[in-house]
Amino acid sequence: MKIYTSLLLLCILVQPITNAYAQTVSGKLADTTGGTPLPYATVSLLDSLGKPVSGVITKDDGAFVVGPVKPGKYTLQCRMIGYQQLSQKLQLSARQHAVLGTLYLLPDNRLLKEVAVTGDKPALVLLPDKKVFEVGKDVLSQNGSVSDVLNGIPSVNVSPQGQVTLRGNPGVIVLINGRRSGLVQGNALEQLQAGQVERVEVISSPSARYDASGTGGVINIILKKNRKTGFNGQVQVMAGVPNDTRLNPSLNYKSEKFNFFSTLGLRKSDYKGLYASDQLTQLTSVAMRQHENRHDDGKMLYTGIDYQLSEKRSMTVAYLRNSTHDHDKTGLDYNYGKTSTDSTLKRNGESRERRSYSQLEYNYTQTFARPKKKWTIDLQYDWWNSIKDWQLLTDKVLPEAVSYPAITTRTGEANRDLLSQSDWVQPLNAKDLQLEAGLKTEHRSVNYNFLIAPGPPNELRYRESIQGAYTQLSNKHGKWSYLVGLRAELTGIRINNDIRKSYAWFFPTAHLNYALKPDLTLQAHYSTRIRRPSLYSLSPFAELTDLTSRNTGNPNLNPSYAQVFELGMLRRTARFTINPTFFFQHIGTPTADYTYRNAEGIYTTLPVNLASEQRGGVELNVMWNPVKALQLNADFNVYRFRQTGKYNGFDFAFSGGSSGGRLTAQVKLPWATGFQTRYYYNGPVATAQSRLQALHWTDLGLSKKLFNDRLSLALDVTNVLDTRRYRTTVTDPDYSLVSMSRFNGARFRLSLTCKIGNNGVVRQAKTGNRN
Repeated sequence: MKIYTSLLLLCILVQPITNAYAQTVSGKLADTTGGTPLPYATVSLLDSLGKPVSGVITKDDGAFVVGPVKPGKYTLQCRMIGYQQLSQKLQLSARQHAVLGTLYLLPDNRLLKEVAVTGDKPALVLLPDKKVFEVGKDVLSQNGSVSDVLNGIPSVNVSPQGQVTLRGNPGVIVLINGRRSGLVQGNALEQLQAGQVERVEVISSPSARYDASGTGGVINIILKKNRKTGFNGQVQVMAGVPNDTRLNPSLNYKSEKFNFFSTLGLRKSDYKGLYASDQLTQLTSVAMRQHENRHDDGKMLYTGIDYQLSEKRSMTVAYLRNSTHDHDKTGLDYNYGKTSTDSTLKRNGESRERRSYSQLEYNYTQTFARPKKKWTIDLQYDWWNSIKDWQLLTDKVLPEAVSYPAITTRTGEANRDLLSQSDWVQPLNAKDLQLEAGLKTEHRSVNYNFLIAPGPPNELRYRESIQGAYTQLSNKHGKWSYLVGLRAELTGIRINNDIRKSYAWFFPTAHLNYALKPDLTLQAHYSTRIRRPSLYSLSPFAELTDLTSRNTGNPNLNPSYAQVFELGMLRRTARFTINPTFFFQHIGTPTADYTYRNAEGIYTTLPVNLASEQRGGVELNVMWNPVKALQLNADFNVYRFRQTGKYNGFDFAFSGGSSGGRLTAQVKLPWATGFQTRYYYNGPVATAQSRLQALHWTDLGLSKKLFNDRLSLALDVTNVLDTRRYRTTVTDPDYSLVSMSRFNGARFRLSLTCKIGNNGVVRQAKTGNRN
């Protein structure tokens, strides 16, 4: 009640200020050929001298609201790359807002002839509150998986094991269509094809509307949905070396009331991994070399229906299923030295894993006669199961041949997750003052079993319940705009009926933007976040593939809390965009990896909680179009951190830093051909116990459009020079451990995409808040 009373008082104070100004201009932008909404276009109001007085970027549905401005004569100017500029004279009075309806932009035919492109949105759009990456416009994102897509986004990195980091921070929450999903657990992003993704949103400082999870920020992956009337879609076929065979048909039918959408993905992929480690103590030395051949089969289906119940009510029902069957073979060689019993061991392993993930989702959206007023209900139920069997055979080769008993293990997992959420958007005046509120509840149940045959099973039963509520207030006053909110979450966790934990916390957020000009915005953001331990970081069971080294979880992990501060600037011109951001984070009870050597000589790595961590740095994103046919993207970030804490007698007190970045060049060649290259660099990273060497690699891509863009070819080469190798050194007073991991070498892929259907125009169903 105190929160709503404070918000009401704030509304009373703000109302007279906004009324001191005159009117706003609202409308929508769409493509004149297909009626497709045009998000991220620039809309400006110019005074009688041609000087910009106000400006915005259109939203996802092409909508815009410019102003408020004083009464008078203005020129409305709408611009977007690939389209002709639209200018319209306006006379604004003090009595009525200007509602223009839908404005249509014409493709720039001269630009089409010169560089042979269509009127597409740019591949990367930088907005004041997030970065939006359009997957289909990036040559290197047309083939491969979502992991490949994320590795092309500024300041985002995905390790071969599937860990996603943002600005070097691993505390990132990845969402699918605005929701948590089992598709982001472990390395499952590798199973999701890039062709099924429409765009990716990177939100480094989320508002209270989003879950508080993720001290590093939020990455939201939006899957494709049909936007055109009639029957249409596309079919993609891909082949690669090493084998990467994929078939991705996407078919849709849309009418005035219904929109049926479906996407199918079939995949067969092979990977060749190489791993090595050198372990040295005062008495022993072990050199390990491992060769791994992995084969993955994957099937994915995403299908559903949008139904327009009435002009202002719509619902969506969708089903997602992803199933994989992996068959891996690995060979490990161990050379033991520095003892009187020097020997050589050989271990051969073979594993088979079957995983199935299913998700049902429902959305109801209702709008009202009053613009921007909206109510949404979201329900989601997902369930997945996995079983993995290992067979390990170990033999001593030298000094004498000895065969050891075979080891068989089985890992099983079953998960059930139920989520419900409701959001309300309430305008508080005729301009931009707006209140949002929402409730969310989520219940998750996981059963995890690990068996070493012969022997009894080891079980982990995990139960999690999260209750959340939020409210936030936003407004725009002249050149200023703000968004302030408060989220409350209550989390309850139970592990094997032995460990019970509960966390109740408030998460305030504040976002302040100042538009010096329509193309120049200053930003100041603050948010508080939580990083909850994942199931994989809690499970105490470890695979036994490697004789001398293992990774395991820690059931005693506690969540981390972070306060995030950001100061940034966004400068946009017709050919140049620059977005520098300064950031600082204070994290309580952060998580770090700890490696120790037990009495049997096995090196075990597990996550542990530290006392605190401070992290600060600068991020710079630049886009430059020096000529119409060339686009250059560069991003660079550098940060410093300081950690404190102790675990098991080891002192983690350490100060360090690192840097990273990438450079992308995309050229639009004649004959509807495009070329793209991207260079990645991750600087060295040191902690109190380990050091990761610098890492760099290069990808290349080439695309060709045929038959008026009905057919397209894409060729790419990832990790061209096979330089993506992770080299880590762990040191301790009693030992040193040097390891190298190469998940996969260079890969060549060629895809053919065929578009089918028409480009008719039809009214779009409303979408919920989840996007």
